Amino acid sequence: MSEVKNPPPPGESGRWTRFVTARPRLSLLLALVVTALAVFAGSGVADRMGSGGWEDPGARSTYATKALEREFPASQPNLLLLVDAGPRSGAGAGAGVDDPAVAAEAERLTGLLAAEPGVTGVGSYWRTPMPALRSEDGRQALIAARVLGDEKTTTRVLERIAPRYQGEHGPLRVSLGGPVAVQREVTTTIQEDLLRAELIALPVTLVLLILVFGSAVAAMLPLGVGIVAILGTNAVLRGLTEFTEVSVFAQNLTTALGLGLAIDYALFIVRRFREELAAGRDPVAAVGATLRTAGRTVLFSALTVAVALSAMLFFPMYFLRSFAYAGVAVVLLAAAAALILLPAALVLLGERVNSLDLRRLWRRGRGAAAAGTGAAGGEGRGWARMTALVMRRAPVFALVSTAGLLLLGVPFLGVKFGTVDDRQLPTTAASHVVQQQIRDGFPGSPGGGLIVLAEGAAGAGDLDAYRERVAGLEGVARVDGPVSSGPGARYAYFSVVTEGEAVGQRAQELVGEVREVQAPFETSVAGQAAVLVDAQKAIAGKLPAALALVVLATLLLVFLLTGSVLIPLQAVLLNALSLTAMFGAVVWVFQEGHLSGFLAFTSTGDIETTLPVLMFCIAFGLSMDYGVFLISRIKEEYDRTGDHEGAVRTGLARTGGLITAAAVILAVVMVAIGTSRVTNTKMLGLGIALAVLMDAMVVRSLLVPAVMKLTGRATWWAPGPLRRLHARFGLSEGESAPAAVPAGPHPEAGEREREREKIPAARS
Repeated sequence: MSEVKNPPPPGESGRWTRFVTARPRLSLLLALVVTALAVFAGSGVADRMGSGGWEDPGARSTYATKALEREFPASQPNLLLLVDAGPRSGAGAGAGVDDPAVAAEAERLTGLLAAEPGVTGVGSYWRTPMPALRSEDGRQALIAARVLGDEKTTTRVLERIAPRYQGEHGPLRVSLGGPVAVQREVTTTIQEDLLRAELIALPVTLVLLILVFGSAVAAMLPLGVGIVAILGTNAVLRGLTEFTEVSVFAQNLTTALGLGLAIDYALFIVRRFREELAAGRDPVAAVGATLRTAGRTVLFSALTVAVALSAMLFFPMYFLRSFAYAGVAVVLLAAAAALILLPAALVLLGERVNSLDLRRLWRRGRGAAAAGTGAAGGEGRGWARMTALVMRRAPVFALVSTAGLLLLGVPFLGVKFGTVDDRQLPTTAASHVVQQQIRDGFPGSPGGGLIVLAEGAAGAGDLDAYRERVAGLEGVARVDGPVSSGPGARYAYFSVVTEGEAVGQRAQELVGEVREVQAPFETSVAGQAAVLVDAQKAIAGKLPAALALVVLATLLLVFLLTGSVLIPLQAVLLNALSLTAMFGAVVWVFQEGHLSGFLAFTSTGDIETTLPVLMFCIAFGLSMDYGVFLISRIKEEYDRTGDHEGAVRTGLARTGGLITAAAVILAVVMVAIGTSRVTNTKMLGLGIALAVLMDAMVVRSLLVPAVMKLTGRATWWAPGPLRRLHARFGLSEGESAPAAVPAGPHPEAGEREREREKIPAARS
């Protein structure tokens, strides 16, 4: 492969194309150096990530939680040692937690735990014989403690002390639970599942790419782009952990979008490059034409996806913000690799991009180039025939498709929002087992309920009167306290034990009722239900601004691409419609528990509050990705011919197979992510996979051509001021002279000039 000596002249290509094609070896070398640096910079990123981030840091419940941790560490234990004195062989078997030998050993462990650095607020059933710390059958009891510090610190402390406490200790057995243990196990499980997902997705994706391209050489290029994007994003996330909290869940999005979008972009560019080669252009000219056409589409697509993902920056929870960090980084890096690294490789490969055509083993009589064009072969003709059928019966297809998607979304009307707990782990996970035993066997759900922080000078009578008022609320089982640090103390707290689930609907209602109880001192409510209520309020408050950003940016970008007023509106509405099946399935499966045995998860009867926002942003962005691919090709044909229906048919013929192949490959990646043993990750992967397939196979294949047939030439209308704005600033995929398909007569040639007077072609 020789260096390109004569870059294309200015009239043939712009600076961007000249930069990429003039020094392809140098471009590849620089990309390899940057990738190697990214591997070094991103090493160990998972160890610096957190597994929380669902709470609003500015909420009153967060303030109360921090104040209680500072003043009363024992009020909110995050580490529980489940002491089991059940039947076993030997002396004292079956004596229970009140047996003197059991009590002595438990007291010894309590003292050792209290002496551990970073651990405070240690208490136990044997020191404070509260009924909530002893199981109803008397065989188990709890040692509770508070591990101080942020998520990373608490994880390090737990890893240090866990080997000394869990396991057999004379007459008793100890297991670890509580939020810190759950957090540690979630992080470990996600890392293991992510590695397994990558090992599943990469070989399957390679096989699918070979089936799409035929050429093993062409199939390797999208994978290379995806790997560069993933490694680069890991380096970005590693840098961000120095300044802010980043969720470990974001790594799943990095892998999924890094592979999925890189493959989408590379598919689009390589397919167009092969078309240009088949039309007789040399490799440099083919890359130039590809970048001016497919390259611009990739750039627009990356911008729309990045905007959709950046909407999560509006929300204060670092769980959502982490996905914005990872998503925007991986999208932009995938686009950069597809627009700089990939074209350089194509220049060097030239016709050899079609080498190792493995499909020749079972398909005869077709060359690699013809197999790669899609539109020239049977695939393109099949899409053209299907599109013609859809447009002939446009009202039927539009009505049936819309009704079907809306029907699939009906279960989402019954959505219930909740919070994350140990049940997102598999039932065999150690911390899940401990927490389930506590839920089933202990009265009052230790560690659950509400905690009321009282601030200010208050006498014993005022505190007792307040406790009685709270205890009188419906749904309150009992109120323990007040607990203070001594006479005249400024702070005190009450533990409010609720009836039913600690984060159930009644517990959430009680948060507001407790906050309204009058008191001669300032009160703040903490606890899981309070955190959930405040998180829902934060999301509801920021959601309008986030949606406005996504919608307005989408409208603007699609207008700049098409010059039409109607197409951007169609894009937003149809993209939103494509998400209904995903949201309906999430509720039907993960909230209501259908298929829980087959998919191996535990249904909690609700959906974590932030997940619908996350899934909307990701799925909407991916829908726009495919929408831009299709619309840009239709626009190119319409600018070339002036034939509206012919442009729709040709656009789908040239991109329908490509979009479907890209959607199937991305769905494979998301399903691999969905094999995770963590329920939230499983929900994310499977839900996005469903949304992608519905968008490609129903919305792009059926709804878009049906709707564009119904709107006719009005599809391309825009008022005069907007037409002039687009003529000045707009960009499109079209070229002044088509490369792959020679221009020829078309059915509406007589109206072509009149139409162009009304709607000027976009200037590139």
